[in-house]
Amino acid sequence: MRAHEAGAMHGDIGDRGPGWLRPPADVNALVPQLWPRQVERGTGGALTVAGLDVRELAAEYGTPAYVLDEDDLRSRARDFRAAFPDVDVYYAGKAFLCRAVVRMIAEEGLHLDVCSGGELATALSAGMPAERIGFHGNNKSVAELTRALDAGVGRIILDSFTEIDRLTALARERGVRPGVLIRVTVGVEAHTHEFIATAHEDQKFGFSLAGGAAAAAAFTVIDEGVLDLRGLHSHIGSQIFDTSGFEVSARRVLALQAQIRDARGVELPELDLGGGFGIAYTTQDDPATPDELAKRLRKIVDSECAAENLTVPHLSIEPGRAIVGPAVFTLYEVGTVKDVDGLRTYVSVDGGMSDNIRTALYDASYSATLAGRASTAEPLLARVVGKHCESGDIVVKDEFLPADVQPGDLVAVPGTGAYCRSMASNYNHVPRPPVVAVRDGQARLIVRRETEEDLLALDVG
Repeated sequence: MRAHEAGAMHGDIGDRGPGWLRPPADVNALVPQLWPRQVERGTGGALTVAGLDVRELAAEYGTPAYVLDEDDLRSRARDFRAAFPDVDVYYAGKAFLCRAVVRMIAEEGLHLDVCSGGELATALSAGMPAERIGFHGNNKSVAELTRALDAGVGRIILDSFTEIDRLTALARERGVRPGVLIRVTVGVEAHTHEFIATAHEDQKFGFSLAGGAAAAAAFTVIDEGVLDLRGLHSHIGSQIFDTSGFEVSARRVLALQAQIRDARGVELPELDLGGGFGIAYTTQDDPATPDELAKRLRKIVDSECAAENLTVPHLSIEPGRAIVGPAVFTLYEVGTVKDVDGLRTYVSVDGGMSDNIRTALYDASYSATLAGRASTAEPLLARVVGKHCESGDIVVKDEFLPADVQPGDLVAVPGTGAYCRSMASNYNHVPRPPVVAVRDGQARLIVRRETEEDLLALDVG
């Protein structure tokens, strides 16, 4: 990995002690693995994406704005399809979903994972074939399950005994036999933030393997005979770099599959290993390529199936962040620059925690760079913060920006495709930013900016 270059934040200096962050050799340098593949420095040092100057984007669409490199997203989708040619690749829509993105991933041959009625509605309205949709969620309503059945959703991932009862009753009423998977909580502590680790026992998702609930759920579905149990599902968390967790998960899930075979004489034909594949937010992150992931996951599954004398099931995976995360950066305008008694310099931008809550919520690390021009000034260790009425409204905890950064400058933060727009809010009644897709030097609006009129339209008091 490249160390200590501009545009590559490395973590809070307070966590590491003086000297851990070193000034970059070139404050204008970009670290390629952090940015969409078609981002580079153009005339005057301004960033360009797919040949289009960010100053033009800011002038036309305003700031803050999420900028999506469409060819980058498509190429990452193709990378997963090529690495996993006989695996169903489900794009995890929760990372970021809009109708344009649904069409992109459908055109690239991916399936789609949704986890709410709203995500399902978006997918169907954009023309995603229902049979290529998987429906997740720990508390699907009767209305949501009904819509999924009526639409012909390809598979529903069961998450509770209540849901088994609900779906069984609805399917029996309609005379249909929907495909389902059992979500198994395998007890793996993924090396990630507590709030995005999803396979340890004490959390809301799935059926416990250790307590016997997962086996009981499978037996219930098989014995009822109404739902078509296609296989088991495991998801161990998000932003994961180490595949050892997948190895433990696969071993435990396939042991359950063997238990089901021995108890009911049914060998389930499918296995979903989930997603959670990490991306590079800083130079300290070293994610695996899709080819590397495919090689490791296949080896794990083949080995465990051989150990249990099982036929290798048809696999599926659910990358979301790994496809859309690196394809987007957020473009901001600097409003104020404030030196606080020599302790720290705060660079305030016109967005913040309403368009990227992850720093405040997960203590996530991000990078940033001066986007509208080059600079010959010395590097300045700064904190990029938002405009909200919260001291925790931090976008980038520590980053080297040129010392002449000033109001009116454009700043770009890479790696914001996943969860930033999906988790965006109207805190302080700030309208959410637009999403602008760029391809072949042309920009198009795929999600428009909210307006104050949008906010007031919901206020009926």
